[in-house]
Amino acid sequence: MKLTDRVYVVTGAGGGIGRGATRALLEDGARGVTMVDLAAPSEAASEIDPGGERTLALSADVTSGDDARSVVAETVERFGRLDGLVNCAGVVFLDTAWDASASDWNRQLEVNVTGSFVFARAVGGHLREHGGGAVVNVSSNCGKAGYPNMAAYNASKAAVLGLTRSLSMEWATDAINVNAVCPGGVDTQMLVGVADWLSPRLGVPADDLLGQMGPAQLGRRIEPVEVGRVIAFLLSDEALIIRGQSISIDGGDTPY
Repeated sequence: MKLTDRVYVVTGAGGGIGRGATRALLEDGARGVTMVDLAAPSEAASEIDPGGERTLALSADVTSGDDARSVVAETVERFGRLDGLVNCAGVVFLDTAWDASASDWNRQLEVNVTGSFVFARAVGGHLREHGGGAVVNVSSNCGKAGYPNMAAYNASKAAVLGLTRSLSMEWATDAINVNAVCPGGVDTQMLVGVADWLSPRLGVPADDLLGQMGPAQLGRRIEPVEVGRVIAFLLSDEALIIRGQSISIDGGDTPY
């Protein structure tokens, strides 16, 4: 139980990797997890923690500094402490680079990059004053390899890698460890949405496309809680020698 008695904030916790990360943190002994999403993820919290003793579901816009500071305050008020953050909130809008709208481009960078920075700074400010902790940013193999029809998403996830390196170097003296994970082929609604978008354009049924989206070496899609278990390790003291890294956890699809 690597995270016994610790408390974390997870953004984008209403589904997908954020929901899986919450489950993994609680499995590893966390006292509490504040689950954050644009709409309070109460249903996800009830499913993971039926008694409601170890989760707090809050609504927040990750790009808002006021919302981020409010989440920190409510977390500390509820659980009495805060030990770290999982930046998982993200959006994707597929289109060709020729046709992508400025609003879609801006929204992906705002949520995926600015939102990660805003929450990291809010939580990091608390950690700085209370002896340190850890932050894990959820990037993507898209940030390393890139994929067609996802220029803004690819760019935003690559930016998260740079943000991770910078925060790691700057915050080391405050005993805050910062790393990132780069998942791919994870069984989420976002992946379903990608398959649905590609289906009419490729003339292939969405279910068939989805069936091809798991890592080849693994032979299946990755479960969100499996990503969450890697995140839980990176939040633990056992990972203190891993610093500023962006770790591929996509079943071998990205070889660096």
